[in-house]
Amino acid sequence: MKHLYISILSVMMFSVTSCEEYTDITPKGSLVVETADQFHEMVSLPGRGYPINNFQYLSDDQWMREANVIGRTPNIDILNFTFDESVDRVSLLSGSSFYNQAYNYINRWNTIISLVDNSKGDGNTKQLAKAEAQIYRAYDHFLLVNTYAKGYDPNTAATDGGICIMDKFDLEAQPSKSTVAQVYDFIQKDIEQALPYVQEKPLDVYHPSLAFAYAFKAKVHLFKREIAQAQAAAEKSLSYNNQIFDMVAYSKQGGPTAVAVPAANNIEVLSYMYMTGYNEMNFGQLYVISPELRTLFGTNDARFNLFFNSTSATNLDQGSNTAYWATQYTRFFYPTVGMKTTEVYLILAECYARDNKFNEAVTVLNTLRAKRILSGTVNLEVPATRKETMELVINERRKELLLGFNRFFDLKRLNTETEFAKTITRVFPLVNKTVPQKTYTLQPNSRLYIIPFPLSVLQKNPKLTLNTDEKVPF
Repeated sequence: MKHLYISILSVMMFSVTSCEEYTDITPKGSLVVETADQFHEMVSLPGRGYPINNFQYLSDDQWMREANVIGRTPNIDILNFTFDESVDRVSLLSGSSFYNQAYNYINRWNTIISLVDNSKGDGNTKQLAKAEAQIYRAYDHFLLVNTYAKGYDPNTAATDGGICIMDKFDLEAQPSKSTVAQVYDFIQKDIEQALPYVQEKPLDVYHPSLAFAYAFKAKVHLFKREIAQAQAAAEKSLSYNNQIFDMVAYSKQGGPTAVAVPAANNIEVLSYMYMTGYNEMNFGQLYVISPELRTLFGTNDARFNLFFNSTSATNLDQGSNTAYWATQYTRFFYPTVGMKTTEVYLILAECYARDNKFNEAVTVLNTLRAKRILSGTVNLEVPATRKETMELVINERRKELLLGFNRFFDLKRLNTETEFAKTITRVFPLVNKTVPQKTYTLQPNSRLYIIPFPLSVLQKNPKLTLNTDEKVPF
């Protein structure tokens, strides 16, 4: 029987710097993993974090302080914020902590999937460990393909360049890049194979539940515009967990300063993943929202009033109508990478809207808004057209699925549809009068939406080519 040795210093984490580099296994000062229960425990990873620094400022929901842009040598953040396509970004992305981290986790899931059958212990536990690892493997591939490739377009997905699929534990692996369609096929195959074995109530909150698995299934179908399947999966997910955290009641209790709601206590959270490890949303100057999003919230939305600071002279430009998330993750956990029940409600609402069921779509939105809007108009009126109904859904997604990956991914997928594509305009600066104010524009088909693979990875894997027309400096 094979034994897996995992370094104690890395706390059962593996290191990876490119697609073809794989797991480092060392017996020195190590912990032996040899039972099904131990492999199952490996699925639980409380500190699972994903940095977003490669693309966060391409979203119309985020903003930069003027002092971080004006007079500074343009870096990748400034280029993204000003929508500058004149520079090839590859040389500025020498490495990527997000890319490395995502494949790092995939290595972990592949280790479980490849080796658990040879371990000691119960066969059902082996199958469960493998299924849970498959769900997470699929999820990490989903994050990667939606970052480094074009948004899924059924008309071009079969030829659009995707990412490396890592589907096995292989120390000698040198994968080639797959297409977007192939990556999505792989993701959906993993989900379908895993679903019969995932538990409704897993071992702990860091293992995937059936509610999460079906929520993720619904999201993948939605991104592929498989609307009937997305609706069915969303309904299935809500049959396991349909709870919405009541922020209206929470506000009356005094909010996060009075009552802490850590990750395990948030009833609507389906998966406990973080944007930057345990420092989730705890850096005010990094998570400044745009004036557009600030205005969209209005004055009576608990999602803004409970958690944001709009007055700080330290983290904000006064008079810019911006704000920043000012709540520590230990006071209120708000997932920006994983999923929660409210996203499932929003998926369901979008399915209804796309199917011209406007009343049903707005009813779902109002169910959510009843737990979010503090006063005034809680219930939205039913629009007369699909486009107007979709705009209501999209706006609620912006307010509910804050920061992190969600808005960036939404822009990419919606930009593949003429009806919902958005040209983003950004006027900057808003306060500083010493430099000319400019209007920056990001077209729906901009190459900026496809993040280049990091230079370190391109150098090590000649099979991996860019999905944009940018030049590689070697």
